[in-house]
Amino acid sequence: MTTTSDAPRTADAPQSGGASRLWNRQLPHYPNTGPRSVYLGITVLATIVLYYELYIAGAVATQIIAEFNMSFTFFVMVSVIGNLVGAFASLFAGLADRWGRANLVVYGLLLTGLIIAFGLPNAPNKTVYTVLFAILSFVEGIVLVATPALIRDFSPQVGRGAAMGFWTLGPVLGSLVVTTVSSNTLDSHPDWRFQFYVCGIAGLVVFVVAFFGLRELSPALRDQLMVSMRDRALIEARAKGIDPDKALKGHWRQMLRFDVVGSAFAISVFLLLYYALVGFIVVYFATAHGYSEQKANGLANWYWGFNAIGLVVFGLLSDKLRVRKPFMILGTLISLVGGILFAINSTDTSTSYYSFALFFVLSSVGGGMAYVAWMASFTETVEKHNPAATATGLAVWGWLLRLVVCVSLIVLTFVVPATSILVDQGPKVASLAEQYKSELATLAKVDPATQQALAANPDDQAAQAKAVSDISGVPVADVAKAATLSQQYAQELETASAVDQPTLLALAANPADTAAATKAVGEISQKLGVDPATAQQRLLALGAVPKADITFLLTTGPQVQAGANALTAVSQVPAADLKFLSENGAKVQQAQKDNPGQWQTWWWVCIAGQIVFLPFVFVMAGRWSPRKAREDEQAHEEMVQRELASLGADRSEV
Repeated sequence: MTTTSDAPRTADAPQSGGASRLWNRQLPHYPNTGPRSVYLGITVLATIVLYYELYIAGAVATQIIAEFNMSFTFFVMVSVIGNLVGAFASLFAGLADRWGRANLVVYGLLLTGLIIAFGLPNAPNKTVYTVLFAILSFVEGIVLVATPALIRDFSPQVGRGAAMGFWTLGPVLGSLVVTTVSSNTLDSHPDWRFQFYVCGIAGLVVFVVAFFGLRELSPALRDQLMVSMRDRALIEARAKGIDPDKALKGHWRQMLRFDVVGSAFAISVFLLLYYALVGFIVVYFATAHGYSEQKANGLANWYWGFNAIGLVVFGLLSDKLRVRKPFMILGTLISLVGGILFAINSTDTSTSYYSFALFFVLSSVGGGMAYVAWMASFTETVEKHNPAATATGLAVWGWLLRLVVCVSLIVLTFVVPATSILVDQGPKVASLAEQYKSELATLAKVDPATQQALAANPDDQAAQAKAVSDISGVPVADVAKAATLSQQYAQELETASAVDQPTLLALAANPADTAAATKAVGEISQKLGVDPATAQQRLLALGAVPKADITFLLTTGPQVQAGANALTAVSQVPAADLKFLSENGAKVQQAQKDNPGQWQTWWWVCIAGQIVFLPFVFVMAGRWSPRKAREDEQAHEEMVQRELASLGADRSEV
């Protein structure tokens, strides 16, 4: 019999041509290294921009809250709704095992780019904003299950750590892009919409790149386990006999196992700190440490930057050593050190910017080490049960992750109620306090009972006298005496006000001082607009006032008058503003005291989540020993060679 050659072709493009090539993106053969790297690069780029779009609101959270008159709790609930919608969208993405992945990514990029560039910036109210964010989250829930599935498809297990390292750069570099762009442009473009326009344009550009460049493996190819590139010939030979529908039979049941569900839950609680920083780093540092948006985003750059380095470096290192579990344990311990230091110092307002940066570096490097190793190990755990159900396993992970985040956000609003007060009432309290600074200083001197009496009856003369006494420091009896004498000698006091003090003192000492009298008449005539004769009469009337009374009025009167003027200024403050300050001022002051401690409690919760993660490492697939892992790889290689030889022998008999 003649032996036929079934050597796999090296063509990397779909068999269909023309316009259908833009929809039918399946590759009939496993791609060479060059095209494979391009597909992986496009997938990572798509992941980065999708997380950029998802996280951009956090960089300008305080502006969005003010723009739409949201409460802090409402803003958190927007994220809760988004995560809840995204959770069930992740389950829907499990259908990608049957329908494919590339089109979900490509057209998801188009929809999210349009929402970010044109939808959210032009939302007329908070309801529309919430609906659009929910749609964005739904698409994100689908696409961000499809992208790691594509990464897995194009990366054998031997290189899975590096590939997942680059994929996990998506959320980290997405966050880094958010903080880098915002911290460098908010000064020159303070309107929050500008951040969305830039983000949306970036998303649409990446959509064009993916539209023309992204491909995926056919189901028969991707439904197999590939340990190294040396398996390529075998999986292509096997692909001819694989029924994708049969391979997916019972895939949901296969994924609902403890090692899959348990490890997915574990990484979800491990990432509580990450998601808290993504959503609320600006709010936290603004309310607890007085940072501006730019400064808070600049601090976040330390976290995202070193997290990105850790993901890539330890992804490569885990591939080199062929193990994942030791990196998960060691990375978690390093992350715990940084997290504990951060939590301990989070209530200390004297903690420096660079101290926080150091804590973030430790936490992010350790977190990156643990997460990239987990991501590679998780896909390998899924493959252990059924390589064809990769997207199903990732859908379970995406569903649990978003549910955990959803629940944590709800719990967060109860743990940090002071932040709600500071975000909701704080800005208005601060604005009114600055606007009425002197009036509030005056009011602070007045006894609360007197304030209540004046609020009940502004014309209460006794309360007015008591208030003026409190403000001026003059006894109430003297305030009343000054008021009586001021009314009795109103014209005389007006005359006295027209004469300079030295002249008055000279006349008081010697009423016969002709020079002083002449000067006084001139001043009265000029300042009061009366003729000299009238001025002379008014000066004589002033001289007729008892010396004790005039002395009292000249010495005590100004203090009483200043107090009365200050009280009048207080009465001109709108009642609604005073009521708002009265009802919320003390609450805001108390919230400022409570806020750091409440956030510290949440940071401890996040640390507890990382501790919970540790025991679940032991149920996942993979070796602890690099030597054992290499022995497994060698055994697999021998199996591949035997099966290829068997397939070759079978063909030669045809």
